[in-house]
Amino acid sequence: MENTIFEQCQTINELLIADKENHARQELIKLLDFHESNRIEYTPLINHLIRETGLFPYLEPETSNWEERFVYDVFKVDVGESEPLTLHREQSLLLKQLLEGKNIAVSAPTSFGKSFVVDAFIKIKKPKNVLIIVPTIALTDETRRRLYKKFASEYKIITTTEVEPAEKNIFIFPQERAINYLNKVERFDIMIIDEFYKASKNFDKERSPSLIKAIIQLGSKSDQRYFLAPNISSLGENPFTKEMEFIKLDFNTVFLDVKELYEEIGKDEEKKTEKLIEILKAHDTKSLIYAGTYSNIDILSNIINIRFEEKNSELLNNFSKWLSNNYSYNWSLTNSVKRGTGIHNGRLHRSLSQIQVKLFEEKEGLNNIISTSSIIEGVNTSAENVILWMNKNGRSGLNDFTYRNIIGRGGRMFRHFIGKIYILDKPPTSEQTQLDLPFPEEILGGLDTENDSGVLTKEQVAKIQYYQEEMSNILGVDVYKKLKNEGVFQSSDSEFIKAIAIDMSSNPDEWNGLSYLNSSNRNKWDNSIYRIINLKPGYWETKSSIFVAFIKVLRDNWFKSIPELLKLLEPHNVGIDDFFKLERNVSFKFSSLVKDVNTLQKEILKSKKCDISPFVAYVSHAFLPSVVFQLEEYGLPRMISKKIHESKLINFYDGDLTIHKTIEIFNDLGIETIKEKVNLDEFDKFILDYFYDGIKTNEK
Repeated sequence: MENTIFEQCQTINELLIADKENHARQELIKLLDFHESNRIEYTPLINHLIRETGLFPYLEPETSNWEERFVYDVFKVDVGESEPLTLHREQSLLLKQLLEGKNIAVSAPTSFGKSFVVDAFIKIKKPKNVLIIVPTIALTDETRRRLYKKFASEYKIITTTEVEPAEKNIFIFPQERAINYLNKVERFDIMIIDEFYKASKNFDKERSPSLIKAIIQLGSKSDQRYFLAPNISSLGENPFTKEMEFIKLDFNTVFLDVKELYEEIGKDEEKKTEKLIEILKAHDTKSLIYAGTYSNIDILSNIINIRFEEKNSELLNNFSKWLSNNYSYNWSLTNSVKRGTGIHNGRLHRSLSQIQVKLFEEKEGLNNIISTSSIIEGVNTSAENVILWMNKNGRSGLNDFTYRNIIGRGGRMFRHFIGKIYILDKPPTSEQTQLDLPFPEEILGGLDTENDSGVLTKEQVAKIQYYQEEMSNILGVDVYKKLKNEGVFQSSDSEFIKAIAIDMSSNPDEWNGLSYLNSSNRNKWDNSIYRIINLKPGYWETKSSIFVAFIKVLRDNWFKSIPELLKLLEPHNVGIDDFFKLERNVSFKFSSLVKDVNTLQKEILKSKKCDISPFVAYVSHAFLPSVVFQLEEYGLPRMISKKIHESKLINFYDGDLTIHKTIEIFNDLGIETIKEKVNLDEFDKFILDYFYDGIKTNEK
């Protein structure tokens, strides 16, 4: 064995001499895995090779020579944990450049450990206002949890738009929320954009314009910019990153062992199913199964439910019972969790996704998660095994960039040196990914010829001026200027906003009856809802009649349980999966559109004296009390909030209650008081433990 290890060390050393450091690092990681599997202590030679390849956190000081021990200590930084952590060489390089005030766009692998760099920057530089833009709500909460523990005693950590800033703030927002802080904060010390590749229409057609708008408008108020993405080969010339240095780091901290099984499987679905079962039964570890489409999630869940026995885990049985009581006894997830398998997609309630990721991290929890691409956008989880079931991303085929992002979830620093990747469907052709960021013309009307001039051409300035004239003619110069300065429009498509304004001023009578939306008599809502949703036909992922019926039933969201709501929705064929999808469309897409309609009609249809702000507030929180809706993003489901409300410990009807006041109340009450005074079942208590873990600091 010693000879084999020495020979491998020789090979690694030869690769280093030949200037093939990446290859050397990969071979070393495999050797470190061998040491861990066989419980072999590192020799000074192994530690020396770790230093040579820059993997400083893997050094074992006890078995190192003084040079390696020196490096291990020199690269230690305070990242807000109880003890300083040793950064690897490339993390340290990035941190140094950030501390020097440089603007950087970085491409680094999934396993790079980018969050440590951000945390160390905050701890060392102590900036006043930090803005972090993330792609999803799930990542918002994950980032909040990490930073809350470390910095909540020093900073106000803000994730929702209704919150007023303090003296020192860390803002964590998806891009649509970030724009709301344009006029609330004078300057940001640094703007950090996670997964900034989503600013390209090639990767997120629907939301990329709003991210570009945030980059332009919030970037101009930021002293420093730091953009992060995986797997980008080069950055195309564009006005949004022109003063930024692009750094491509091909520095992996784990080795990906890719097994291409699709050739032996071919098109045989039965063989594919058997191969999946074989992989899952052979490994008693954690597996992420990339399904590719929503329908494949159902297919894979059924395979698990038919072919696997229940685990007889008390924790998972309690979770299944909880899902049955609070969601649906007839749901595939209710059955699959008993067999150790969860699901993850962008439609689920935020808290439900988070609880499953928490269970995936637990030793006695979930073994597998079946997922769409939400697992790569939504959370920073990883597993020993990644299984690619289908080369699809919704309706289109996977591109090489997304494929690499998915398989990059395999392995994890200090837990799995080697990530095992099983490819059951032919992957996309390998290619270099240049990130191009074309200017989305639809955002021009929302920009300012003075403040945003740095990124605009003469032609674009002329277009903006023409747009401003048109809108001023409809709304009046002063009104348009006021609305523009306040940044009130939710849609980043300024031409769409103009089209609504023209329609209202040309056909005012067709907009009669909007005030009925404030009425408790929901039978009077139909005409106005149809009028609004028909502004965007085909946008709601269901028939208009079903969407209208759903909104009216959802009015009882706080007063009835989800099983009761599903019973009312049976005539419309709305099951549990549709419920998640449509509720999300109501609280995000529909509420944004209603808000823009209300903003315009208050100015254009002044004589009607109508303000549907109460209805806007209702739909934006899915007809739940606003803090209850926000707490779901913190990992506390509405069902538990309702029990707490009924116990009279917290009054969620209190109009003065904010999310930050509520967190204070929770911390003042303490978890034991709630467990004692609220009628909670066993799994409610598990969730409450998880929720409280996200609202405590390291100091406590």
